[in-house]
Amino acid sequence: MSGLAEYLLENGCEVSGSDIVESKYTDKLKKSGAKIYIGQKKENVPPDAIVVASTAIKENNPEMIRAKELGLTVYHRSDILAEISKWGKFFLGFSGTHGKTTTCGLCAYVLEKAGLLPSYVVGGIIPELSINAHCQDGRYFCAELDESDGTIVKYSPNVCVINNLEPDHLDFYKDGIKSILDTFEKFISSIPDTSVVLVNNDCRNAKQLHGHKTLTFGMADADYTARNIDYKPDCTTFDVYYKGKLLTPLKIILRGKHNVYNAMSVLASLHQAGVDIEKVVPHFASFSGMGRRFQKMCEFNGITVYDDYAHHPTEIKATLSSANGMKDKNVIAVFQPHRYTRLKNLWDGFLQSFEGVQRIVVTDVFSASEDEIEGINSANFVKDLTSRVEVPCEYIPGSINDVARKLYPTLKENDVVIGLGAGTITNLAKELEAVKNEVVEVAH
Repeated sequence: MSGLAEYLLENGCEVSGSDIVESKYTDKLKKSGAKIYIGQKKENVPPDAIVVASTAIKENNPEMIRAKELGLTVYHRSDILAEISKWGKFFLGFSGTHGKTTTCGLCAYVLEKAGLLPSYVVGGIIPELSINAHCQDGRYFCAELDESDGTIVKYSPNVCVINNLEPDHLDFYKDGIKSILDTFEKFISSIPDTSVVLVNNDCRNAKQLHGHKTLTFGMADADYTARNIDYKPDCTTFDVYYKGKLLTPLKIILRGKHNVYNAMSVLASLHQAGVDIEKVVPHFASFSGMGRRFQKMCEFNGITVYDDYAHHPTEIKATLSSANGMKDKNVIAVFQPHRYTRLKNLWDGFLQSFEGVQRIVVTDVFSASEDEIEGINSANFVKDLTSRVEVPCEYIPGSINDVARKLYPTLKENDVVIGLGAGTITNLAKELEAVKNEVVEVAH
């Protein structure tokens, strides 16, 4: 939502909006000229506004009620993004269960660094650019296409990457992966025949989407392949082949096999878009990743704290694999389950997600406005987890501040703490530092 607001501000629109708490996003929008309200009240709604809401906003929200009382048009965020995507640019879309924010951000970043003046709306802050949206005069527009609520069918990209497809958002997709595949088949069938869909051929579900509009990427038996992969301590190098011929060597500083897929898919999308590959390839090596994607937040007393948005079993496994190779480190996973429905539907998957760590801490569920589900809670999850793994597991209830206060005294030199989740767990590093500062002040 903040990306859309930023994009509209840059196009001369008058923008106002609300959130339940202040954040770096609301602060930036204020500086860009938006009128921001903290707290959602009917008085916030201008009488002549076009109202834009995300799926998270329910019908009983006071601003939605007021908009209907005033007879205002209410659009879903996907309607506005779809409209923006039609403004005469070459549209690159990035979708799939995992990796769409990283791939979209990487695409925008390398186009920006190559001086091609791209426009983009990304679902996270690009650290090197410190923004998540920008409107410029170049040919290309990049956007992240959310599948969580089925609205991906509204878009018509010239090139679209489908990173992978797995069961998620099962509160919406009632028939699981079948419903997800049906939605993506509808999406692919509705885009022009001239469009290209790049599908991960190593994903069992996504590869079922093969059709006349699709090309594939993967480690083998695909149109685009990554070969000669070398995972080094400070970078990963590999060669990208297209239809059996070397396209280019590529170097990235992102960790993990999943980021080889991410970089390869972005390169493939740019190749299909007609971008001069030689202009963008050098910039892959300076992209440090998206905010909240294995992002180092702080270091103190020989302890390092990372933050990651991972809130699905596959994402957690990928993030924890990024910690592989940290020699002589003690990895502590601090997991905040996101939504009761997701924890219920993917319970067994989560139980199998924490390989390669030396300790697991689980916080209370971040409800995201969902009602509790009987028996689906962190205390019961830790009971099951303790019977499955051979490392210490602990449930720490309360706020993230409470978690930090209980966790901090147990930390020691060479510990690596990784916060995992899409909710308030992102504040863990800040809260740990606050506790550390309190301890230092008391000592003084």
